[in-house]
Amino acid sequence: MDSGNKLFLLDAYALIYRAYYAFIKNPRINSKGFNTSAILGFVNTLEEVLKKENPTHIGVAFDPAGPTFRHEAFEQYKAQREETPEAIRLSVPIIKDIIRAYRIPILEVAGYEADDVIGTLATEAGRQGITTYMMTPDKDYGQLVSDKVFMYRPKHTGGFEVMGVEEVKAKFDIQSPAQVIDMLGLMGDSSDNIPGCPGVGEKTAQKLVSEFGSIENLLEHTDQLKGALKTKVETNREMITFSKFLATIKIDVPIQLEMDALVREEADENSLRSIFEELEFRTLIDRVLKKDISGNGITSATGSKVATGKSAPSPLPLFPEEGGGMQGDLFANFTPDEPGEAKKSNLETLESLTYSYQPIDTEEKRQEIIQKLLTSKILSLDTETTGTEPMDAELVGMSFSIAENEAFYVPVPSDQDEALKIVNEFRPVFENENSLKVGQNIKYDMIVLQNYGATVKGPLFDTMIAHYVLQPELRHGMDYLAEIYLHYQTIHIDELIGPKGKNQKNMRDLDPKDVYLYACEDADVTLKLKNVLEKELKENDAERLFYDIEMPLVPVLVNIERNGVLLDTEALKQSSAHFTAQMEQIEKEIYELAGETFNIASPKQVGEVLFDKLKIVEKAKKTKTGQYVTSEEVLESLRHKHPVVEK
Repeated sequence: MDSGNKLFLLDAYALIYRAYYAFIKNPRINSKGFNTSAILGFVNTLEEVLKKENPTHIGVAFDPAGPTFRHEAFEQYKAQREETPEAIRLSVPIIKDIIRAYRIPILEVAGYEADDVIGTLATEAGRQGITTYMMTPDKDYGQLVSDKVFMYRPKHTGGFEVMGVEEVKAKFDIQSPAQVIDMLGLMGDSSDNIPGCPGVGEKTAQKLVSEFGSIENLLEHTDQLKGALKTKVETNREMITFSKFLATIKIDVPIQLEMDALVREEADENSLRSIFEELEFRTLIDRVLKKDISGNGITSATGSKVATGKSAPSPLPLFPEEGGGMQGDLFANFTPDEPGEAKKSNLETLESLTYSYQPIDTEEKRQEIIQKLLTSKILSLDTETTGTEPMDAELVGMSFSIAENEAFYVPVPSDQDEALKIVNEFRPVFENENSLKVGQNIKYDMIVLQNYGATVKGPLFDTMIAHYVLQPELRHGMDYLAEIYLHYQTIHIDELIGPKGKNQKNMRDLDPKDVYLYACEDADVTLKLKNVLEKELKENDAERLFYDIEMPLVPVLVNIERNGVLLDTEALKQSSAHFTAQMEQIEKEIYELAGETFNIASPKQVGEVLFDKLKIVEKAKKTKTGQYVTSEEVLESLRHKHPVVEK
């Protein structure tokens, strides 16, 4: 087999659920009222893999509808999972249409999970000397890793990491990837409801696997165990054996490895464009389908013609009312709605890190840290305040980070004179033009600090703006970016000040010792995001836009927001009168063309006039409630159907 071959096998539901929950607090709803979060996230991830890794062969594995052999053996297998969200259930058929339009094979075998399908194909590919990557964040796949088979999983610093034999051995502290099964058989896996041995956690499992090598050998030599551990293992002998069975990924599923069928082909961009337009993925169309359709083919990104034969089936209807049963949440990057649910996430948290966060609460400590900050070429900074409006907010504290997992928090008292004194001490740090200042929405911090007499100088790096440049269609808040790029769950502010409402506190109401971890984490996470995003900017040829255009505008906007802008009120009045007259004239013309007077601002009345009375199209789109769709995009497509639409 040609050593240049690179096979990628994707676990569909891992990506679908991850995308859905990444948008859980701000779902992507189009004008038809359809939640496209899972679809958009899946396509973004697929595009990233295709562009960055350029696989020669690829396939996407799905779990089939109905139970698998594990469900038949163990009724409680994955029983604790919540019912599949309707948005995911309705999205899966569309995602399959998109995969077909990419001309990527869908891999699905009745009675077997995607894990088993991928395990079988990856193992056989490895035997044939084919370099194979299993794209999933699921730790179970570690058991399949070999010299030719790798895990391709989200990494904590953003993007993906490749895990081979040595990486898996180091992660679990084991001698062989095959022992991943023994680890899971002992410590269990709550996501799959694999019980394991009660009372045995990861550390104890590592110790037992290291000493005995396998569960079978352990159970043959329980006489070598002592005390409570011996009792636990002997009492739960059958459950341990059964847990190993559940954790074992099958490598003999009835599916053949046909490399010719997995060869990566040019996508059917006509079909993709049709689907993306229906979903209203305008930004994705611009980014993925940059060329225009012409003749019998389309121009690909390489400039070559791509035939439109072997077309993927048209997804009709695109927004189905019914869908098949789906697997529950396996690997989602879950952003909990309530702080108390954070432990259900697979994300890392501050508790899982080794860090050095320090409160700087004396003048002596401040002077010491100032000297340290002045020697650094980079400074991540953040301010804690009493509100979200920078011109009105009172400064409560400042946090700094110059190295990952290290940060400092300087509390600022409410006394104005003392606050000004402390900020003034740090002016040399803020005004050091030789250090790069990093912030998440750094404009806010700059305005707050200027209100206390300190001007932030030197080059800037705003992580929020950097991500906007890279992916303008997504959210840009720090909590979201930390989940996606760092696989990390931040401390949510609601955990400190409570939920929104009349009883919500502000940072001034809290003791500094209750704030410093949150504040230090903000500065630290921002620095980590900068280290990831600057690479992304370079890889996407977006450095000039970010550094030469976006960042120089930040100080300009700071000055505008602090000082305001002079307005010629007389000129504004004249413009208002002019445009009002124009609008009234256009309204009059619309009423004449329509033959009646109606509320132009009412989508319902506009739809009734256009489609019931004027009948400008035979079959007009409707929402689920039966109302005609009159979005800008729809009206734009109909502008030549009737003069009234042109108006």
